[in-house]
Amino acid sequence: MISWITGEVINSWVQNQKQYVLINCQGIGYEIQTLNSLRDFISDQPIILWIQHIKKEDSDTLFGFINKDERDFFRDLLKVKGIGPQIGISLLNKYPLIKVIYSLTEENRDLISSIPGIGPKMTERIFFEFKNKFKNKYRFISEEKTNDPIENGEINLLIEDIDKALQSLDYRNKDIKIAIDFILNKVSLVNLPDKKDKKYFTFENLLKIAIDFLEKN
Repeated sequence: MISWITGEVINSWVQNQKQYVLINCQGIGYEIQTLNSLRDFISDQPIILWIQHIKKEDSDTLFGFINKDERDFFRDLLKVKGIGPQIGISLLNKYPLIKVIYSLTEENRDLISSIPGIGPKMTERIFFEFKNKFKNKYRFISEEKTNDPIENGEINLLIEDIDKALQSLDYRNKDIKIAIDFILNKVSLVNLPDKKDKKYFTFENLLKIAIDFLEKN
């Protein structure tokens, strides 16, 4: 079983609304489906992706994640009857893992059922499996969220101010929304700046991140 791959990103592309990367690992090119957020972290440096290998009769697909917790949650999600890899990817594409875990802990069914392909019955199945098998496994993520500025309201106020500032700079509403989604995803990833460092969560710093993102895209 392939657990992780490290190498240079040779190419990346979107096909049928799915994000892919081609990674050169010791002279072998691995085609991997990833989360949409990965495109924002591609650079000239080698990248490490945690892998889930899905083998079917007519295909072999590698799914790659920057964050091991995302990979492990994706793997557990596939154990729920009726959940396929594309539904799992859709859930993690729409919401950061920390928000998904918190919604499961707080029994926020609306968030889970907002994903196409997850109806009421499947939502209940996910909550049942999480409660009985996986809750303790991801408890540290849920507890971390309690002290996370993303969840205590501070980040929401900052985002409102950033939205207004970007509008005053004449950026398009569509582009502003993409930039804000990028910020929310970026600050929730475990391998990025320490969420306990309040200096990271300042209006000036997050606005700079948003503007840098908009200027590069």
